[in-house]
Amino acid sequence: MKKYFITGLLVLVPLVITIWVLKSLIGAMDQSLLLLPEAWHPHTLFGYDIPGVGAVLTLLIVFTTGLIATNFFGMQLILLWEKLLNRLPVVKSIYSSVKQVSDTLFSDTGNAFRQAVLVQFPRQGVWTIAFLTGTPGGDVANHLQGDYVSVFVPTTPNPTGGYFLMLPKADVIALDMSVDEALKYIISMGVVAPADKIPKLLTQYPNN
Repeated sequence: MKKYFITGLLVLVPLVITIWVLKSLIGAMDQSLLLLPEAWHPHTLFGYDIPGVGAVLTLLIVFTTGLIATNFFGMQLILLWEKLLNRLPVVKSIYSSVKQVSDTLFSDTGNAFRQAVLVQFPRQGVWTIAFLTGTPGGDVANHLQGDYVSVFVPTTPNPTGGYFLMLPKADVIALDMSVDEALKYIISMGVVAPADKIPKLLTQYPNN
């Protein structure tokens, strides 16, 4: 009896969570219907709502924006738009920060989460997986003696939150583990270890 119950959980839990995530994502994307006039909404045209129409509209908006932004005329419009935003005091700070992060995460030349590493956090003797994000810059680098790197320590099981740390390079250990494998390991709270690999300490993070 217990065996069948556990087997049922192993089958249904991943399926239910996947459906819930997809439903939440589609529900959020459906909010793009608010951009359309009320007369164009599915419940007005057909008398009932059609889940997913807003998601399709969102994808079309993203695709069209990308298509426009890749030609000369579209690039000029974007430059004018950014110049306008840069004239607004509060908006300028928010927009520039978000744009830098999105460029790093989504562009082909972005280098966010370039390497999975092992660090001691939140105290000596306690180890956790982190992601190398770069090196300290600006005036921060002037106050750090020695060779430092910047890392992001995600929380479990939600890796979207976490801690930004600047650590001596000598205290950071590179892992023979891809970023995707490390994320799965973190989200599963250590249950899903990388295939045919036993997590182990490697050499200290290389100088290059």
